[in-house]
Order: sequence, then C-alpha cells, then structure tokens
Amino acid sequence: MKNISISILGLVFFLISNGCSHNTDPQFRIRNEQLNKVNVNIRTSGNSKLSINDIEPGQTTEYQTAPEGNITAVAVIQNESVSFLAAKNTHYTIVISTGKPPSVNVDE
Repeated sequence: MKNISISILGLVFFLISNGCSHNTDPQFRIRNEQLNKVNVNIRTSGNSKLSINDIEPGQTTEYQTAPEGNITAVAVIQNESVSFLAAKNTHYTIVISTGKPPSVNVDE
C-alpha cells in the first residue's frame, strides 16, 4: 500500500511539473474603445501579417497567437500604431482608444 501511495504522489508531481514547463507563444487581442468599427493590421517580427476587421465599438476580440518578438499593430482608421516586444507565456490586449494612439496592456 505504501508503494502505491508513493507511486501516485510521484505521478502527480511529474504531471504538475510537466504541465507548468510549457513555453507557449504570446497571445494578443484587440479591444475597441472607439465609437466606430475599427480595422487593425498586425505585423510580427517573422513578417507575418494579419488583419482583424470590423471590430465593433466596445468589442474585445478572441486571443490570437503570434511568435515571440516584436509585434506592430496599426489602427487603420486612425493610422496610429503601437509596437511591443511579445514574450512567451504572456497575454496582451491592444486597446484602440479615442483621442490618443493605441496602447498595450499586459493581461495577468
């Protein structure tokens, strides 16, 4: 019985440590605080391009995955951009707000 308990505890420890050691790519989403729909163009350091169109006022998009490195987001209507260095295991929210350039928040 003692060996079974030790085996189960060892298995649980292995599963927990293995589950915590994954390095996931950064994720980002867009929140529109404008009064109109916005379109946002995303460019990553790997020169990948992504367009997220027709984001409704007050809407927050689903998370998108990007490779680690520099991410540039351009709000098409405002022609304003924000760039940031995205790190693994991190979630970001790009906020398209009124009266100022877009900003980036790190979601915890």
